[in-house]
Formats: sequence, structure tokens, C-alpha cells
Amino acid sequence: MEASPPLTFKNRSFTPAEISLIEEVVGSCPGLSHQELANTICELLGWHRPNGGLKTWEARDLLCALERTDRLRLPPPRPGRPRGSRTSIPTTGLAEPQPRIVGTVRDVAPIGLRLVKTPSDRQLWRELVERYHPQGHRVPFGAHLRYLIEVAKPPGAIVGALQLSSPAWRLAPRDRWIGWTDRQRRRHLQRIVNHTRFLIVPWVEVRNLASTILAKVAREAPPAWKRAYGIGPVLFETFVEPSHAGTCYRAANWIALGETTGRGRQDRYHRREGFVPKQVFVYPLVRNARAALRGLG
Repeated sequence: MEASPPLTFKNRSFTPAEISLIEEVVGSCPGLSHQELANTICELLGWHRPNGGLKTWEARDLLCALERTDRLRLPPPRPGRPRGSRTSIPTTGLAEPQPRIVGTVRDVAPIGLRLVKTPSDRQLWRELVERYHPQGHRVPFGAHLRYLIEVAKPPGAIVGALQLSSPAWRLAPRDRWIGWTDRQRRRHLQRIVNHTRFLIVPWVEVRNLASTILAKVAREAPPAWKRAYGIGPVLFETFVEPSHAGTCYRAANWIALGETTGRGRQDRYHRREGFVPKQVFVYPLVRNARAALRGLG
């Protein structure tokens, strides 16, 4: 059978495998907006501007073009901000340091994960992460969920924040551990969720709090992700800076797989040198996670 020719769009050629990947992402992520789909496609295909920015608007045009040829069906458009508008994080008093909280998990329990939905919760989440997380706040691309972490004692106290988002395109330690082919990775990649932000605010010193939160996230976040995006995740992944030992992940039974190559999580074409290698940890959410990611279970 004669191979299909590449598709050229906006001065870029897309192979049949890349077009197939785009179709699979759109078909398997019905909960994403057009903007989120375009950002995800750009990340997966390494479609960047010379300054490193994503070619989001070109990707949106490509999605519309593929829909016109009946290659895929996009979800209904959502209202959004005008093109070119920027996201800003105004400083308010929401993230000011609070009285110290010390003790054990039992002293503050029960612990709750509050899915960020309201404008006030979004503002609080962004301020906390921008102010206290080493990597600060960045607008996530593609699928993502954000949580505020609260405790009962003192009542309603917010002790941290976390974010789950789309997975890395290629990740050598993870890919070796799964043992999948490129085709299997393209087809099943979206069943992995990346734990991209995890913050416990600096005035909280509660023993075993971080590992307790991670265990709770593993129970509660997968069904929330499936409700939001139509895909049931089977594996969590995360990156840990080399200056940290990943103690809380080890305590929560995450598996250490080795280090990244230091090129950045979405570097398909080995162009982004100078990134610091990070430790890779994964957490299977089902017993047969590796087989499921190879399409065998």
C-alpha cells in the first residue's frame, strides 16, 4: 500500500503519524477547549516560534482545517478572553503568611482537596504558587486540574496547592519503564497525568503531611480527571529538582526511575539544551499500568 504523503500547513509538514496523533488527542480529550487542544498539539509536536512560544493560533487554524475535511470533530467553542490578552496575577492579601501550624497529620485532620473552580479560589491558588513555589506560576497548556489543600484544624486553613496537567511527550526513564513503542506512546500518552506543582506553604510544619496528601490525590484525582476530560488516568508522573531527595514521593510509594536528560519536558527534537536534569518519579494508579499503557490491558 502506498504511504500517505505529508500534509503541509502554515509552512510546516505534518507526517501521517502526526496527523493521526492530532486526531487521537482531539477524539480522546473531549473536555478540552479549542485553546487547550491547540496548546497540547503544539507541545506534543514541538511546534514553536523562534522565541520558544507555542504556535497556538496556527494550531487552532489547523484543527479547523482538519474539521472541514471531516478528519476530526472539535468540541463546541467556549467563550474566552480576546486574542492577545495576557494573564496577570495581581497581588492581594490572600497569600499573606498565616500563623504557624505545627504537629502531626492527626493534629490537623481531616485533610481536604478543594478543586479550584471559583474566581476567588483561582486567585488564591495563583498567588500562593507564584509567591511560594520555587518555579512560580505558569499558565498550564492542555488538560489540567488545580487543587487547594485545606485542613480542619484550624478550621478551613489552606496549607498548600497542587496542579495536575498533561504528560511529557518523551521521557526516557518513564518510556523505558513502560516498554512501549512510539505508536503505543502516541495512542496512550494521555492516560498519564503529570503532577506539575506541589506546594506546602512555608508556615506549615506538619509531619507526614506531604505523603498523606499524595496518597489522597491518588485516590481522588483520577475520577475527577475522567469527569473533566473523559480519560481515566492509569499513571502519575512528576519531576523533582536534584536539590531535593523526593522524600515525600518515596514515602507515598512513588517509584524513582532515574533522571531526565535535561532538555525540558516537551523537547521532541533535542533542541533545548541547558535544562537541569530532574529526578523522575511515577505512581501506578492501577495494577496493570504498564500493560494498559501498551494497549494490552
